[in-house]
Amino acid sequence: MAKRDFYDVLGVARGASPDEIKKAYRTKAKELHPDRNADNPDAEARFKEVNEAYEALKDPDKKAAYDRYGHAAFDGGMGGMGAGRRGGGQQDFASAFSDVFDDLFGDFMGGRPGGGRNRATRGNDLRYNLRINLEDAYSGLQKTITVPTAVPCTVCNGTGAEGGAEPATCPTCSGMGKVRAQQGFFTVERTCPTCNGVGQTIKNPCNTCHGAGRVEKERQLSVNIPAGVETGTRIRLAGEGEAGLRGGPAGDLYIFIEVKEHELFQRDGQHLFCRVPVSVATAALGGDIEVPTIDGGRSRVKIPEGSQTGRQMRLRSKGMPALRGAGSGDMFIELAVETPVNLSARQKELLREFEKLSESNNPQSSSFFSSVKNFWDQMKG
Repeated sequence: MAKRDFYDVLGVARGASPDEIKKAYRTKAKELHPDRNADNPDAEARFKEVNEAYEALKDPDKKAAYDRYGHAAFDGGMGGMGAGRRGGGQQDFASAFSDVFDDLFGDFMGGRPGGGRNRATRGNDLRYNLRINLEDAYSGLQKTITVPTAVPCTVCNGTGAEGGAEPATCPTCSGMGKVRAQQGFFTVERTCPTCNGVGQTIKNPCNTCHGAGRVEKERQLSVNIPAGVETGTRIRLAGEGEAGLRGGPAGDLYIFIEVKEHELFQRDGQHLFCRVPVSVATAALGGDIEVPTIDGGRSRVKIPEGSQTGRQMRLRSKGMPALRGAGSGDMFIELAVETPVNLSARQKELLREFEKLSESNNPQSSSFFSSVKNFWDQMKG
């Protein structure tokens, strides 16, 4: 029986790219695998046919020969391209399917072959939570912090080997960090048991770091906190994280800012709010009050006559500075008209007299009770 055209076997055109050929092979291989077709006696033969086609077309030189001479390119008469491989069908298949196995499962198994060649592993990033007060967030500050972390071992210079000697290439995996085992049609890849995936071994581990190339230690760092930071601001210090394993690059240190609540000011972005109590007399007659500002200064604010609770006045550019920018927010003064308590008999007498004389001076009360009367009248109707 004549062999089918390899392109027809895979279901691709003759001008198909390597990626298209591999994609078609993956689809056919999964579809026709004998383990998934126990009830189909033809599946195994077609499965081998697909692998033979892919073995020929995945290699650029073989593909070029096949495009020119067809199946005759592998019959031993065209320069010996196929002579040395005839009779090695299972080996050819394993080679072909191994490519797809790597493609499908390489990342799941821990990365591509050769991933263990880089013995130096990057250190972990670290997080440090820093609480500051609102005044420091306004002006910025230089802060010294203590960070527990891993630092390079000074005894072995981070190599992990006694005396700073260079580690040797792992004899089991030849520096790959992984070993492969042939199991029928499949090539199974596992982490090398000798070097645990590092790709190198240490004959005489450092007595101080026990071969890790780093030791635990507290470090003191000086951190510049810029003006304008707020809760949630993140500051990155590159290379100040955990030291890498066996001389690998260090991770980064991330400082997360938390600004504590203030007893006088409430913050909303760049703006500040300050609730100021005023007496009934001041709210009614008007006057001047003195209020604090976040920079430690004072500002005089004029209270208009007839001011009510909740009235706001703006002090421009008295808020928080913009983070790494120009300008500042504003400060808002919110009035809270305070009701006097613990009145003397004379004070109560004066207030009752004042109330009788001020029935027409309370516009909000007049409007409210007028609306209440209309509501009751409607309910009766």
